Amino acid sequence: MKYLEEFRDPVMAQKLLAGIATTTTRKWVIMEVCGGQTHAIIKNGIDQLLPRQIELVHGPGCPVCVTPLEMIDKALAIASRPEVIFTSFGDMLRVPGSKQDLFMVKSGGGDVRMVYSPLDALKIARENPDRQVVFFGVGFETTAPLTAMTVWQAYQQKIDNFSMLVSHVLVPPAMTALLSSPENRVQAFLAAGHVCTVMGWEEYVPIAEKYKVPIVVTGFEPVDILEGIFMAVQQLEQGRAEVENQYTRVVKREGNRPAQELISKVFQTTDRKWRGIGSFPQSGFALSPEFEKYDADKRFDLGDIRVEEPPECISGLILQGLKKPHECEEFGKRCTPQSPLGATMVSSEGACAAYYNYHRR
Repeated sequence: MKYLEEFRDPVMAQKLLAGIATTTTRKWVIMEVCGGQTHAIIKNGIDQLLPRQIELVHGPGCPVCVTPLEMIDKALAIASRPEVIFTSFGDMLRVPGSKQDLFMVKSGGGDVRMVYSPLDALKIARENPDRQVVFFGVGFETTAPLTAMTVWQAYQQKIDNFSMLVSHVLVPPAMTALLSSPENRVQAFLAAGHVCTVMGWEEYVPIAEKYKVPIVVTGFEPVDILEGIFMAVQQLEQGRAEVENQYTRVVKREGNRPAQELISKVFQTTDRKWRGIGSFPQSGFALSPEFEKYDADKRFDLGDIRVEEPPECISGLILQGLKKPHECEEFGKRCTPQSPLGATMVSSEGACAAYYNYHRR
């Protein structure tokens, strides 16, 4: 707590709230991109403390939430094979596919294991040379360096019974797609601090310039978020559209160059489908040709799986900032964390889970 207390200081929070209130003269819509920020906002009631002219909407910043249904079904197909040990972070195990989830596969006899790092999966592969070990690589740029390091180590150590189902997605193309939509309501962004820790914030500059939208790189504590909102409101009121960095204690303009170099060695960008939203060009990572033998999709020849989203789930509209979770007719009824209809309810970073867990009914 030593280094967090100042970012949870109620006196500083009140000062920032007062500054936001005195600066705001009209209605503004601000999107926080990251699901971690969404949970901090709802947990601390930040959205309820702001002037009524400021509306916070929740973006596609939850990698579990935007993993397409087809990719979940591919994971389920691989995990059901008797020769496979399927590994994943815990929050993916309960994300529903078209008919079941990974926990159901496990209960049916599949060897599905939760790991805390893809390097744990690589260790399992070394210890089980007679089994195929697959890791479900999901996440934004934040987790991509560790995924890339795991593939690199498998390559260096010549571990051939390891592969990865890759579903990494990139934030800037999603922001561009949202701003290009005729339904767009977003007038400013709070950019995800953890993503920018890895990638820096230079790639946001052309977005701010092209779409005339302020982008403030923001942390995850209450004071961080309030200061990010204050900086965004100041820009909006002054007619500016720049990239500013609130999260200076962690984020540098250039980001983490060694991590970026490792990503560029192992991955190449590719078009990627986002659950409930659609396909965005060059919005994901795929293994580069040198490392294709570690691609589980190709290794198990899964082909093209097409699945329709449940029509009653409005997670796509929530991820675009067009709806709030409690506006869904099934919220808290048929859709709960125990029996989710969509990933925004099951994920630890999902907006629906935040509203449910903190009693925003």
